[in-house]
Amino acid sequence: MEDSVFTKIKKGEIPSHKVFENDSAFAFMDIAPMADGMVVIASKSQIANLEDLPEDEYQGMWAAAQKISKALRQTFPEQKKIGVMVEGLEVDHAHIKLFPFTTNEQYRNLHDGSEPDHEQLADFAQQIREAIS
Repeated sequence: MEDSVFTKIKKGEIPSHKVFENDSAFAFMDIAPMADGMVVIASKSQIANLEDLPEDEYQGMWAAAQKISKALRQTFPEQKKIGVMVEGLEVDHAHIKLFPFTTNEQYRNLHDGSEPDHEQLADFAQQIREAIS
């Protein structure tokens, strides 16, 4: 099986702005975010669907999501909620997307395809890592 883009990120073959890692998952800033601060949590195993992960890895991903969600609330206090998406349409590798938002319009916002601001992503990643610590 060919490595997914997330496996390549995990291996360091594709650069990323890492936020968190545990035994089950690794998290990084999304380069096509729906909202500032959008984080992708990917499974360590390259398995297409979240529900097909071994139980411990599934639970480890949700533990990471809870920890990162709390850090996002601290990092983006102006936003009232943290959105959670599990859809797996773009990358065939189990993952969870988290993003701060307040309104329905923000929740349903789609990325416009523009080039990411890596300096801003690095800054957000640093703030989130500090909030996790």
